Amino acid sequence: MHYNNKINSNEITYKTEELLEAANNRYRITVQVASRAKRRKYEDIDIVDDPLIKPIIRAILEMVDEITQPEIIGD
Repeated sequence: MHYNNKINSNEITYKTEELLEAANNRYRITVQVASRAKRRKYEDIDIVDDPLIKPIIRAILEMVDEITQPEIIGD
């Protein structure tokens, strides 16, 4: 998944709220985002994908895409 370097804070806030609204349990989704960010940080240590987008922001953007656009995941 490729995200533009110029993601502004308003878009991140909007996407975060969208993710929280779609979630049944805010605590659970927060833990999932943190776990994904931590996992990605250590899995992609050799791959310099985009150093400007922090793992937590990347995890939020990926998760909101998965929830709102399930067709990108496929069957």
